[in-house]
Amino acid sequence: MIKVGLILGIAGACRTDELVNLTVDDIEDVGSSLIVKIPNTKTKIPRIFVVTDVGNMLELFRKYLSLRPPHVKHKRLFLYYKAGKCSSQPVGKNTMGKIPSVVASYLKLPDVACYTGHCLRRSSATLLADAGVDITTIKRHAGWKSTTVAEGYVENSIENKTKIANQVLVGTTTSAITKTVNVSESNIPSNINFENCTNVTFNLNVNK
Repeated sequence: MIKVGLILGIAGACRTDELVNLTVDDIEDVGSSLIVKIPNTKTKIPRIFVVTDVGNMLELFRKYLSLRPPHVKHKRLFLYYKAGKCSSQPVGKNTMGKIPSVVASYLKLPDVACYTGHCLRRSSATLLADAGVDITTIKRHAGWKSTTVAEGYVENSIENKTKIANQVLVGTTTSAITKTVNVSESNIPSNINFENCTNVTFNLNVNK
């Protein structure tokens, strides 16, 4: 349950209650990926996200789904796993919200109690920001109506701050240099061939 919750939570920037209310009917397995629908959200904006087959994620989901007892009458996806088998009792919000702290404890991170259920949503947005994704995409992915929150993730992105630091401290600039050179056949490298060419122009970008 923890692994599947972690996968879906980060892939879809899900809130805890969105994961809790997720049903088997909200997920479509199309073979090469999972298409996940979040019909009810805090902002009243339905979302759809995709989980691709990276790191055996689909295999983990399918294995978890196969453990589902046939007599379960409700369609909630996440069920408690007790006494070596999957029960029919759906997982509650408190248990779902503890997934980040369980992961933090496994990784031996400090202050594991600080890792709440919202960490899944924040981690998803942070990963997108660090990958250089634009604000509009982050906003749409997480279902935010305002750009303020999305801008915060981009501004606080370590990758983005690193690029800014390089620009400030290294001062990399690009200068354009134009120069006309008369080239004869005698000084052309043997691995470069020119045939029937006139007024050839080379544009060189020089980093200072």
